[in-house]
Amino acid sequence: MPVVRGKNIEPLYTARQINERNHQIAAEIAKGPADDLLVIAVLKGSFIFAADLIRALHDVGLAPEVEFITLSSYGTGTVSQGVRIVKDIDSDVKGRNVLLIDDILESGRTLKFAKELLYERGAAHVSLAVLLDKKVKRQEQLEADHVGFECPDYFVVGYGMDVAYAFRELPFVGVVTGDA
Repeated sequence: MPVVRGKNIEPLYTARQINERNHQIAAEIAKGPADDLLVIAVLKGSFIFAADLIRALHDVGLAPEVEFITLSSYGTGTVSQGVRIVKDIDSDVKGRNVLLIDDILESGRTLKFAKELLYERGAAHVSLAVLLDKKVKRQEQLEADHVGFECPDYFVVGYGMDVAYAFRELPFVGVVTGDA
């Protein structure tokens, strides 16, 4: 079991599994509406997944434009009551096919907000790609079009996902199991 920053990290999905799944997802995306494709990565957690998936899209012959959006849940204490845009995209989505990429689909609030926003701005089609789908936490009626892995109800780190800004650099998705 890897030890990082004095913590035991149990791998849940290995770098090899993630790489293979990214290429499978890219092949799925290539079969759908992919002309004039605009990829929008939701920061911060999705940055590694988005980069690898975008390269896999290139490998299957797609040449998307790439944008980034930063969204934040807000509310009192630990309960999210809404979503706000921290950093918006610069591109016009009107009439375009958009692929929205995020690291994990849990409650569904953030991605539902983003998807509805893009349709309000005139996107022709918006599909969702997530590395992890944690259905047990879903609070909104929302399903991803492309899912890397179904995620058990663990707090996961690595591959862009963090705890207090740590562990994003790990090449795998894992669970912190305790001190080393």
